[in-house]
Amino acid sequence: MLDILRASLRTGRVTESYPRQPEEGTCLRGRPWIDPSSCHACGACAAVCPSGAITLDSSTHTVRRWQLDLAKCVFCGLCEEACPHGALAMTNDFELASRTRRDLVVGLTHGPQIAGGSGQAAPASVEQQPAPAGMGVQVKGLRRRIQSRLRRSLHIRHMAAGSDNSTDWEISALLNPIYDVQRLGIDFVASPRHADLLLVTGAVTRHLEPALHATYEAMPAPQLVVAAGDEACGGGVLHGSYAVAGGVDRCLPVDVYIPGDPPRPQALIQGLLVALDRLEPKTRRAELTAAPGKP
Repeated sequence: MLDILRASLRTGRVTESYPRQPEEGTCLRGRPWIDPSSCHACGACAAVCPSGAITLDSSTHTVRRWQLDLAKCVFCGLCEEACPHGALAMTNDFELASRTRRDLVVGLTHGPQIAGGSGQAAPASVEQQPAPAGMGVQVKGLRRRIQSRLRRSLHIRHMAAGSDNSTDWEISALLNPIYDVQRLGIDFVASPRHADLLLVTGAVTRHLEPALHATYEAMPAPQLVVAAGDEACGGGVLHGSYAVAGGVDRCLPVDVYIPGDPPRPQALIQGLLVALDRLEPKTRRAELTAAPGKP
């Protein structure tokens, strides 16, 4: 016992201060960043993307749309290597949690030629898909429901619905002394009947789809659902396979998406706090036009 106490005193405090203090100087890879002024929509990045996260619509000669789906992105960096114009760069930005699927889709639209016959294309603009009518009312209603039912605590039931276990390992790290998610009033439970939130990993295999529905139906209200990892958010590299549903939102209503392959523990913490309405998700549009972080 004395040896344990001595070791604890020598080690000191190891728990990270995130989210109270933002993490700085990390070398871990995050989302891609694109420079609108350098992008020529040549399609080289889309050709090498293994998960189909980058698409290029060149159906017309005057308008071309480059689009990135962060819910499918595996942060591999192949797009950065393939871009001949240096328009893409990998950042260390991991705070990507979003309340809606469309907030994870961003794009560049190369417009028609400028009037006047100059022969130069209109500058590309960064866009987000507009939210449907009534979305603001739904978000406000969700916040009121969370605040009235959960206050500042959260009980989680984790379910792996056909994942590759990478995200599951990151989730297990939340309970170690480094991240200690219990300090935030968040804990994991064994039974869905005791859970406020269902944390799902994996693209949802057809074999586990009935179990996912049964777990969700066993939960008491408000039955929050969080999709963690690129497979759960958008299918990842398994998107389009006959054996998977292609994402949790194909089976259940998802309240928060946490993209990444896998999302690091801090990203999971941010997403859970967004679900608990203790943090606001960041705006993708503002981030895409900012200076890129260094990998």
